[in-house]
Amino acid sequence: MSRHTGETAEAEAPSAGPAAGGGVRRPLGRLGGPAVRTRLGTLAGVVILAVLFWRLGTGAFVDGVRRIDAPTLAVALGIGLVTTVFSAWRWALVARGIGIRLPFGAAVADYYRALFLNAALPGGVLGDVHRAVRHGQDAGDLGRGVRAVVLERTAGQLALFAAGGVVLLTMPSPVRDQIRQAAPPAALGVVGACAVVLALRMNRAPSGRKPREVRGMLGEARQALFSRSTAPGVLVSSVVVLAGYVAMFVLAADVAGAGASVAELLPLALLALLAMSLPLNVGGWGPREGVAAWAFGAAGLGAGRGLTVAVVYGVFSLAASLPGAVVLVARWYAATRDRCTADPAQLVGTVQAAEEARRAEAARPRPLVPTTPGPDRQGPVVRIPAQLSEVRSEKYAPKESARLARSSLPFSAVPSEGRPMTPESV
Repeated sequence: MSRHTGETAEAEAPSAGPAAGGGVRRPLGRLGGPAVRTRLGTLAGVVILAVLFWRLGTGAFVDGVRRIDAPTLAVALGIGLVTTVFSAWRWALVARGIGIRLPFGAAVADYYRALFLNAALPGGVLGDVHRAVRHGQDAGDLGRGVRAVVLERTAGQLALFAAGGVVLLTMPSPVRDQIRQAAPPAALGVVGACAVVLALRMNRAPSGRKPREVRGMLGEARQALFSRSTAPGVLVSSVVVLAGYVAMFVLAADVAGAGASVAELLPLALLALLAMSLPLNVGGWGPREGVAAWAFGAAGLGAGRGLTVAVVYGVFSLAASLPGAVVLVARWYAATRDRCTADPAQLVGTVQAAEEARRAEAARPRPLVPTTPGPDRQGPVVRIPAQLSEVRSEKYAPKESARLARSSLPFSAVPSEGRPMTPESV
């Protein structure tokens, strides 16, 4: 009996394995979803801010807000206008490079709206997701619309990484020694990866086996970022946008009273901007404040002062994105007004069409549907429509029915006249 039980357990074990593996993979797949990643990033930003509150207190936040006045807000709005216009131009160039149309004016308005949504919603990227989806829907190609936004953001990040690497390697900063030590291994790793990719391309399988999607995406990236028609504009716009971000950080440091030169602030600004690219924030807040506090403390300027600078920069960024709120409200109002003006006309047209269809249906002659004759009947049998079936045979005499059938077209009791026969004639 025990032997039989063991054999049964061994036979059932393989079938239970995949089910158990599938049960484990489902929760893991859910944990890797975009919604969960956004919540985890928001939670990480909240934790960073809570630690900063705990270690440095709320004085740095309050002091940063108190130091802001109207003239500095106006300057921040001007810098934000420049960076937004050049970012929208870069987006339009990338979109044109992959074959979809994006007017410059609409690009500026949509970019402002995306900046406001990024600053107002958790995660810091929901505005970019919104403009990607809306542009793809308006252009009739959702995939290309999303890829245009991804490539545009990638161009900005590449410019930030390149400038950050050069500045942090050459100028005094809290991380210059560490970066100089890590630069040679990183360079060797990049060279090795390029050699591996080159070897794979030289000995690659036939082109038919390579996924078409990957080839298409690489071709679009080359055309959008590195072609002769788009590369100069993308490079210029990326440099101007990055310079605008650094200028806003220097303005925030001046408002916060950091007392440092531009050469001293430039590496710290790039460190803060690199931290902002991490998806671990609440509307952009979190890593920027933490890295700024650490970098200013390591540079001898005070961690509290660095936190104040980061807070002022965050307020400036929020103020620079406020025109996006105006765009959002204006678009919502225009869409509501269009619906209010279009719906009554559509409703009247629908009612008129339904009434005309009903009249046409009533005026259409009702065909007589032949049925299969019964076993005790000879000749064709017809079925009279419901409107005529109300005339009952018990109410009229046979002679009157025959007279009515002869005089009411198209019915006739005489088969030779070429008309269908009535039930009385049958």
